Amino acid sequence: MTPLLHALTLLAAVIGLAFAFAKLEVAIEGPHGWATSLPTWRISGRWWNRWFFGGREMTGYHAWALPTVLGLLHLPAVASWSWSWTGEVRLLACYVLFWIAEDVWWFMLNPAWGLGRFRADQAAWHPVWVLGLPLEYWTCGLPALGLFAWTFYSSPGIHPF
Repeated sequence: MTPLLHALTLLAAVIGLAFAFAKLEVAIEGPHGWATSLPTWRISGRWWNRWFFGGREMTGYHAWALPTVLGLLHLPAVASWSWSWTGEVRLLACYVLFWIAEDVWWFMLNPAWGLGRFRADQAAWHPVWVLGLPLEYWTCGLPALGLFAWTFYSSPGIHPF
């Protein structure tokens, strides 16, 4: 398989997994994004809320959803007892891209929202928007895409996991 075909196949798998998780999240949250109506604990106002969550609060839901997905993405490396720095970079890039894709799917699949409401004046849990997208899509997504591509072309023929 060529590096390009491998990369596109992996991206398709990440986007498909994000679709499935978004369906689950829509069923859990309903029309209330960022777990605003879930009966869970919340932490806000800390420096790490700004750094890791774009100023949003940390909820009990997210405290479990985030590491669960990260752990699931690591399963192939653990199952094959194979690990490398290149593979870890690829995996972390997939993790970031997963959450961006999952967020877009959430809007697309949620009957109370749709892409028509995917904008700054509607989605209050995305406080800063740039060029029609939440800031995190740019600040996290573009570096993740660059690192993802780097893992396929830094060492041609080497499979990191």
